[in-house]
Amino acid sequence: MMELIVNVTADWGIGLGDRLLVAIRADLRHFREYTLGKTVILGRKTLQTFPGGRPLNGRRNLVLSGNPDLEIPGAEVVHGPDELFAALDPAEDCVVIGGESVYRLLLPYCARASVTKTAVRMPADRFFPNLDKLDNWKIENESELMDENGIRFRYYDYVNLSPLPYPEGETP
Repeated sequence: MMELIVNVTADWGIGLGDRLLVAIRADLRHFREYTLGKTVILGRKTLQTFPGGRPLNGRRNLVLSGNPDLEIPGAEVVHGPDELFAALDPAEDCVVIGGESVYRLLLPYCARASVTKTAVRMPADRFFPNLDKLDNWKIENESELMDENGIRFRYYDYVNLSPLPYPEGETP
């Protein structure tokens, strides 16, 4: 099953330049717990934002990149949706972790979304689609309002009422 996890601001912003907008310790722990032991799907630019630009430990890392020569120790590089879906087992637990173009590409295939909404507005040039305005996405659960260092946030679990099945690859 494909899921996603994202932290958004009040206007669904997720990044500015090549950096995240908000870092909340509790949310980083939530991210780790949510993704540990699963396959994570991310773009090359998102990988570069990780400590040392290295893949995440304890997870299978699938990195989408248009660069056919890119090699990343500790990660599998795929060069488009066809290669990505060929590398996945439909029964495998995988989590899309960004960035913007990867989220937009794979959102229709995700059955669930774990969204951290932070109650801040700040400049952004990368946005996540507003799930509240998409008919097939519904809130299943929401946490109480939390605060860390003056940043208020809440976790939302969304479900996709009509996720697309993985495309079938061409057979030789």
